[in-house]
Amino acid sequence: MTPEIKTKLPNVGTTIFTVMSALAQQKNAVNLGQGFPDFHCDPKLINAVSQAMNQGLNQYPSMLGVLELRQAIAKKIQNLYNTTYDPTDEITVTAGATQAILNAILAVVKTGDEVIVLEPCYDSYIPNIEMAGGTPVRVPLTPGTFRPDFEKISAAITPRTRAIIVNSPHNPSATVWSDQEMKKLEELLAPTQILLISDEVYEHMVYAPLKHLSASCYPGLAERAFIISSFGKTYHVTGWKVAYCVAPPPLTTEFRKIHQFNVFTVNTPVQYGLAEYMKDPKPYLELPSFYQKKRDLFRAGLANTHFKVLPAQGTYFQCASIEDLKVEERNLSEADFCKWLTSEIGVAAIPLSAFYAQAFDQKTIRFCFAKKDETLHTALERLSKL
Repeated sequence: MTPEIKTKLPNVGTTIFTVMSALAQQKNAVNLGQGFPDFHCDPKLINAVSQAMNQGLNQYPSMLGVLELRQAIAKKIQNLYNTTYDPTDEITVTAGATQAILNAILAVVKTGDEVIVLEPCYDSYIPNIEMAGGTPVRVPLTPGTFRPDFEKISAAITPRTRAIIVNSPHNPSATVWSDQEMKKLEELLAPTQILLISDEVYEHMVYAPLKHLSASCYPGLAERAFIISSFGKTYHVTGWKVAYCVAPPPLTTEFRKIHQFNVFTVNTPVQYGLAEYMKDPKPYLELPSFYQKKRDLFRAGLANTHFKVLPAQGTYFQCASIEDLKVEERNLSEADFCKWLTSEIGVAAIPLSAFYAQAFDQKTIRFCFAKKDETLHTALERLSKL
């Protein structure tokens, strides 16, 4: 008989993403739920990785990441944000951004520590904190606008607060923090020893006239921050699971202690391929306009429905309120509405309540528009029934 196991994560079950994707497949629905593209990446990137494989670059690389890739990351950050990071002791390549977030939390959070999490949030944050023995302290972003409420954030700080996790551009709400908000966070943290985990995986998806404001641009934040970004999001290769973390040397030292015994190192030929591909900045510089066209196409289509379309400043997500739909539809919970939408209309979305620990329901759902135009047109044709 299998010995009894006391679970470390009693509140974790099957995620809504798995449920909705399975339902979408069952009902042959257009899946605008999970956040990944349905189109191919640049063949030049595939060729760069294939060339690395053919050159025999298939054995373990440095635990820190391939030097050429770390140098390319440093150059990109310098060019975009005018901030210098040393590839040797401030940049680490990781097996995806989710692993980088877990690494950062495990590196600095001890039993009894508190970590402030701004809800709604990416679903790995809270389990990661709990695995480290910490206590998540949930602070809601302002309902409706999803802007940070600094009075509530300040009130949540205690002597046990070890870190705060910030995500901009924000999944799921598609909001982007302003310069004023970044400076307010810098001011709030200045007299404390609180660390910042800055999840910036959608940094190259911020739409005009806005621009991404990295924590690396603010000295008071950069000196205490683990800053995380994702090649998967930027280059349409989410399944490759390659990302990176930049942080000051003392933080990077602790980060690498965890990384060494977590995954140790990351796919070698993919790293070399990415390093070669990054020599041309055009793909990530043009990404905002690429996705802005898809966003605008999707928003224009939703305007022909009774959905109330919320602002989408960044990411490849679009949130919409169901409050103006027919009575029988808007009276459903977000989760039940998404199941109904998938089964009856043939389009899958994600309830925003899935991003809250207590399933806070504000009649809002999230679509992903990182899809081929024909996929979006098909989805919009079906949604026009609403």
